[in-house]
Amino acid sequence: MTEPFSHSDVAALFGRPSRLQRQLDVESALALAQAAVGIVPVEAADRIAAVAHLELFDDAELLREEARTGHSLVPLVAGLAALSGPEAGGWVHWGATTQNIQQTSESLALRVVVDGVEDLLRRIVGVLADLAEEYAETVMAGRTHGQQAVPITFGLKVSAWVDAFLHDLERLAECAPRVLTCMTGGAAGTFAAMGERGPEVQAAVAARLGLLPMPVPSRNIVDPFAELVCVLGLACATAGSVADEVARLMSVEFGELAEPVPDGDVGSSTMPQKRNPKRSGSVVTSCARVRGLVPTALEAVVQSHEVDGARSALMEQVLEQACTLAVGALGDLHEILSGLCVFPARMRANLDLTGGLICAEAVMMALAESIGRQRAHDLVHHLAHLASTTEAAFDQLLRDDPVVGAALSASELSRLLDPATHVGLSARLARETAARARAVVTGARAPGRGSRI
Repeated sequence: MTEPFSHSDVAALFGRPSRLQRQLDVESALALAQAAVGIVPVEAADRIAAVAHLELFDDAELLREEARTGHSLVPLVAGLAALSGPEAGGWVHWGATTQNIQQTSESLALRVVVDGVEDLLRRIVGVLADLAEEYAETVMAGRTHGQQAVPITFGLKVSAWVDAFLHDLERLAECAPRVLTCMTGGAAGTFAAMGERGPEVQAAVAARLGLLPMPVPSRNIVDPFAELVCVLGLACATAGSVADEVARLMSVEFGELAEPVPDGDVGSSTMPQKRNPKRSGSVVTSCARVRGLVPTALEAVVQSHEVDGARSALMEQVLEQACTLAVGALGDLHEILSGLCVFPARMRANLDLTGGLICAEAVMMALAESIGRQRAHDLVHHLAHLASTTEAAFDQLLRDDPVVGAALSASELSRLLDPATHVGLSARLARETAARARAVVTGARAPGRGSRI
């Protein structure tokens, strides 16, 4: 298996050399597509494509021209025209505008990111499926509102994480066709400079680049990019929730989980005993930053007239930041989960902290068969309150109560107070979720997006 997509991969992808080469790739595809429909001479298009390689350019000269012209693409177009020669050079960038090239090239980068994020999510789901299967019957305290609620299994807890990540995979696949598009409609999206053949050219450029053509190539349609940021924000909400739970259950008071500790790691400069949830904390921080970009992405959707340069630039910045942070966070979470330490004995010990109170619902439901649910609820609630506020033990209060004694035998009461008897379908749900997750992980990836290579 190849190494997962990483933070450094995203940094390289959005770096200057990769960005400029993608723009040259789009210019090349544009010329070849126009040649195919008879707008540009075939010889000219072939020449343009042959020299559309960044290593043939003088980057120092490009930087000087960018500073002189105050334009990010014109120097590249001029350089491509010069390299193409006097005859072919005149056909470079024919009928296109800057955003056509830059946005389409951005979609090429986003295709790599979408594939990389999808791969990371699949890896995470695969690891979680194994955990759900392995710990399907490992009983632990279920907690609601920060308090012990009823018993569950750790496999069930993990299956909830799995299901949420499967939702994230679905959303990513659904938004990809709207995000990974090609736009060559010209200055205002009318194809005026290319005429009737314009839509055909756009479709051909899209096919060459492995993208989809925009039905309406308007430069102010950027909501799909905001949608991607929202999808990344939701994925990071899932990831942040999982990382936060790992960190919480690492605390001494719980001691049920622990993230892996690299060799040589020091928990604290002053407290040698500390095993801080540093990796989990980093994931929580990065995920929060991604979610914080969602409102900015939505703001960039609000455009004036046929394009708003300030909002377009804002969207570009948000996309790069969201992609970089999300990939880093998901990669870190995958590593945490791959080496996650699980402590079933501590989970069992924590179940006993309340002296059987965690099984109050089980007792209530059994008692309800004899005296009715509401009466049973009131009685068990009263006894549970006494156990919580006095030195009396819950199990002894139940045994001493005449109503409970008349309805439930001592052996039945002992069974009801065993947390393992009140986990419902936890194990079944965990195993079913693991099987469903593995089917997704081993299934075919969404077609038509190329690869991250």
